[in-house]
Parts: sequence; structure tokens; C-alpha cells
Amino acid sequence: MGLRPDDRLSIRDLAGHLRVDIIPADHLVDRAQLEELEQLQPGAFSAATFHLPDGRTVAVCNPCNDPGRTNSDIAHELAHILLDHDVREIQQLAGHTFFTCNPEQEEEANWLAGCLLLPRPLLLREAYAGTDADTLAARYQVSLPMARFRLHASGVVLQARRARSHGHAGSRPTRA
Repeated sequence: MGLRPDDRLSIRDLAGHLRVDIIPADHLVDRAQLEELEQLQPGAFSAATFHLPDGRTVAVCNPCNDPGRTNSDIAHELAHILLDHDVREIQQLAGHTFFTCNPEQEEEANWLAGCLLLPRPLLLREAYAGTDADTLAARYQVSLPMARFRLHASGVVLQARRARSHGHAGSRPTRA
């Protein structure tokens, strides 16, 4: 896609690159139904990917979520595609239909989604600049929990702090 390691990746551009259509769920069902589901069971629906018989792949996202959360949800769905994960199975239990998810694949998709949205080289640059999680979330259109998670799980906050404490406050990471 012509990006450098520390560039921001637009998750919708990645979807286009992968030929995945992103469709808000309120284009398929009444928004009031989505809002009712959210009231009954908060977080019950974020996004889902469908491989259609005509060969198209469609990721349906919840338009009731804030844009940062929606980007995370789309990134998660694209991560499943990039990782070539198995299609979820539909199961029946006591007359109720539900999707089963492989927990290991869900964890893999969560990690890759975070890396797609906030790659480590980008985070390192921002950590050396002293960017906090709130600013990072707003700047890169991700949720605040995602920004906090990536800043800390990637180790960049600690790396920048150690560089500052060793008298390298103005130093920046070198490019590979």
C-alpha cells in the first residue's frame, strides 16, 4: 500500500485493498433494532464478516458505536481475513442460534487489529514526542482503551521513559 512502518494505516483503505466492503448494519436492519439490542445487551454486536456466495466479502459494523470503536471492530474483522482464520460456526442451543468463536483466533485478531491501527514504529515516534493516550486516540481515530493498551503492551512508553532518564530526552528512535 506504499506506507512506511511509522505511517498511519487507514483501516478503510486496508479494507478496500483487501476488497472487503464495509457496511453499517443500519443499511441492513432498522437502527432502532440495533439500539434496542444495545440497551438489552451492551456490546452484543460490534461487527461481523460475511463471505457471500457471489465471492464478495462484507464486514458489517455497528453504527451505534463511536468511530474509534468502529475502526477497532473493522480492524479486528480484517485481521481474521489476513490471518486466514476459519469461518465461525453457527450453533443451535435450546432453540437459539449463535456464532461460536475460536478463543485463540479471537486473541490473534485482537492483537493484529491493534498492530494495524497503531503500529509499533508509529507508537514509538509518538511516545518519544510525549503523546498521551487521549491525544493518540483522537489523532489516529481509535478508542481510548486501544490507545492505552497499545502504548503499554508495545513497551514504547517504558522505552521512551528509559531513554529520557538516561539523558537521551531529545533522541528519537533510529529507522531501520
